[in-house]
Amino acid sequence: QVQLVESGGGLVQAGGSLRLSCLASERTFSTYAAGWFRQAPGKEREFVATIGRSGGSTSYAESVKGRFTISRDNAKNTVYLQMNNLKPEDTAVYSCAALSTKTMKFASTQWAEYDYWGQGTQVTVSS
Repeated sequence: QVQLVESGGGLVQAGGSLRLSCLASERTFSTYAAGWFRQAPGKEREFVATIGRSGGSTSYAESVKGRFTISRDNAKNTVYLQMNNLKPEDTAVYSCAALSTKTMKFASTQWAEYDYWGQGTQVTVSS
């Protein structure tokens, strides 16, 4: 059982930056691909970014490409989401997720494929 704890959310003005962190309890976190998803009030959960086990493969939603960067530090069991040039439409609860995979470069954009989820952290961007 992997426990994921997000941190780093908050209130920021449009154009500002935040860095989200996701700390995993699992010492073998390097065997998991990871992803960030978000859900705004009244909307469905949507994919934001994903990263393979070694960090060598990444994928982003079109809406965040060029503004957000996903990374990981397996020695610290942590995945990050650096968010720059934030927009009011980025306001949502952001959750990290992990899925066990034997493939180093596998990274999924589909939330249903993930095995473990954090509780989420609120990001609010004011205009």
